[in-house]
Amino acid sequence: MDVDLRKLRYFVAVAEELHFGRAAARLHIAQPVLSRQIRAFEHELRAELFVRDRRSTVLTEAGRQLLTDARPLLASAEALHRRVQRAAHGRPTFTIAFMPGIIVTAEARAIADLHPDLSVGVVRTSWNDQAEVVREGRADVSYVRLPVDQRGLSLRPLFTEPRVVVLPHEHRLAGKESIDLAELVEERLLQDPDAVPEWRDLPNRPTDPDPRPRPELNSVEEKLEHVAAYAGVVILPLSTATFYTRPDVVHVPVGDLGHNQACLAWADDDRSPLVREFVEIAARQAQA
Repeated sequence: MDVDLRKLRYFVAVAEELHFGRAAARLHIAQPVLSRQIRAFEHELRAELFVRDRRSTVLTEAGRQLLTDARPLLASAEALHRRVQRAAHGRPTFTIAFMPGIIVTAEARAIADLHPDLSVGVVRTSWNDQAEVVREGRADVSYVRLPVDQRGLSLRPLFTEPRVVVLPHEHRLAGKESIDLAELVEERLLQDPDAVPEWRDLPNRPTDPDPRPRPELNSVEEKLEHVAAYAGVVILPLSTATFYTRPDVVHVPVGDLGHNQACLAWADDDRSPLVREFVEIAARQAQA
């Protein structure tokens, strides 16, 4: 069967809000219309997506599976629309996304020199959106740091580098040449644990030494401000830590952490010759 993307967007809104009224307001449609569309969608799929009563709306197992698959599908459709719109209007463009600490000047100049009519742009990303910029079509390629959700993406490994812990400059471990991850067991990690899977495997680690909710920190600058204020520690690739040098924090190598892998990512369904050309440029530059 063909999936109706409009109904799929309606479903995602309800699944994320778990409330038909809020989802209808978010979509700028009437709640009865939304309810009818969801019922029609369930009929088309021959599956119940929500269990709903007067007090709550809960995803069924089928609904949870659909939500998992729907987000990359909608992102891919949006990316396709963006690429078509760019191709249809004026000067062709090529956008390169990059993570903090990764410098892409040479690669951007190389693709621009090969295609003088091409408008080359760059956009900085974070841990949270390094892959989404490609899935949503906001960038043609993205320099990402693993681990990353690879659904809908092709990846080309480029280089690896050590990881370090960033500490307040007066921290008890700040003067050491190197430490082991176990020495940080009592510290509070100020980033998504998915960025440092080894952290979760530490034996005897408290659930969280600080009962307060972990702040939502999206940028490296925000994380370093909290480190300097003794709110916790962060683990970063070496190039990122050295790029953001400041006097009130220090970085120390973590000897038993594996190196961070940096890759170039692009959409699986993007067959642009420019993307293939840039992948080779990036690979050659990484080896230089």
